[in-house]
Amino acid sequence: MQEMVQELWSLPRDIVSDGYDAALEALSSQLPMNIHAYPTGTECFTWVIPEKWTCHEAYLENLAGERLFSYKDNPLHVVSYSLPYTGELAREELFNHLHVHPRLPDAVPFVFKYYERDWGLCCSQMMKDSLKDDYYRVTINTDFSYATLKVGEVVVAGESDDCFVLCAHLCHPAMVNDDLSGVVVGLEVMRELMARKGLRYTYRFLILPETIGSAAYLSQNQDLITTMRGGLFLEMLGSPHPHALQLSLAGNTQVDKCVELVVKEHDPASWTGDFLTVIFNDERMFNAPGIGVPMLSLSRVLPPGNNDYPYREYHSNLDTPENINFQNLEDSRELVLKIIDAWEANRIPEPKFKGELFFSRFRGIDYATMQKDLHQIMFRLDGHQSVADIACNTGIDFSRVKYILDVFEQEKLINYVADNG
Repeated sequence: MQEMVQELWSLPRDIVSDGYDAALEALSSQLPMNIHAYPTGTECFTWVIPEKWTCHEAYLENLAGERLFSYKDNPLHVVSYSLPYTGELAREELFNHLHVHPRLPDAVPFVFKYYERDWGLCCSQMMKDSLKDDYYRVTINTDFSYATLKVGEVVVAGESDDCFVLCAHLCHPAMVNDDLSGVVVGLEVMRELMARKGLRYTYRFLILPETIGSAAYLSQNQDLITTMRGGLFLEMLGSPHPHALQLSLAGNTQVDKCVELVVKEHDPASWTGDFLTVIFNDERMFNAPGIGVPMLSLSRVLPPGNNDYPYREYHSNLDTPENINFQNLEDSRELVLKIIDAWEANRIPEPKFKGELFFSRFRGIDYATMQKDLHQIMFRLDGHQSVADIACNTGIDFSRVKYILDVFEQEKLINYVADNG
């Protein structure tokens, strides 16, 4: 993962751009990937695919010709999708178009105006404070052209066409945690799934530009929506914080229960919030009216209200590999694989016995070590509750419930039936 990050992070990955396309092409060499292309102007539900944006050059200089900062220094120095502009202007007018980070005085912010056309530059507050001349010269050489927005799709087929969707966005230029971190974690999860046999479900991993990419993919593949049983958006996983889980709009689906149980078991320091209370990403499009796919979001953001929410370097040039915890990326990969294991295992146990079990009769049941949980689980074998339901209703870890139910199955006391609802 670290090698992929180092190779791709500095590319200017604006939503429709050569930098984004180059990054996606490089990622497609990692695993078999379908790349979907959606032309500029395509209507995607209520959204429209924008033009390709190219920045050839952008800089600020004083009238003596001294260049103060430029796009070549860092692509964040120009507003993404800025209009072209060349001219001399007063400092006051310049400041109307010069953006700074709201919290970090030494950071260059990430500012975008995809649909609100204007020109703009970005710099640190410290740089802005140093601008004392009355006049400056601005050069922004950009153009807009018809092209295609691209979405990468990695598919691992299972026994069923019903699928679980992983998703991450690639579109933030010269930044890592938001959300190249989610992209590389998702790719490594899919690499592991490709090596597995006997998966019950199909798994899709979508790499896309934020929001508009989901609108494009879903609007142009509406026949697949009914096969999407649930999903997980992967975002900001390189922060030095515990996992943060955002539930789906419904909040109580089988996928919500499976994911929440596994996250709490794997990372006891994690925290959970309802839909739209943790972070905003493409899970919005999947949960939206007419689509209704219960997609959750997994990240490592701080709680809203924290001064550094969602993380200190957010939307700035400080979001670099040096500020990424790569061990946390590995840990998140392990967690996502555990979530998938639980999703695969989450079926409904149907009892083949009547009455309270005489546990001592069954050699596979170790009453001494299982006593605490046996009755709690046994009494919930009503043929309606899934493994996740039983874990939620008893407060017993998902893995523990599944272990005991597997012993019951070996003793021919239950059959696993039905799929996730």
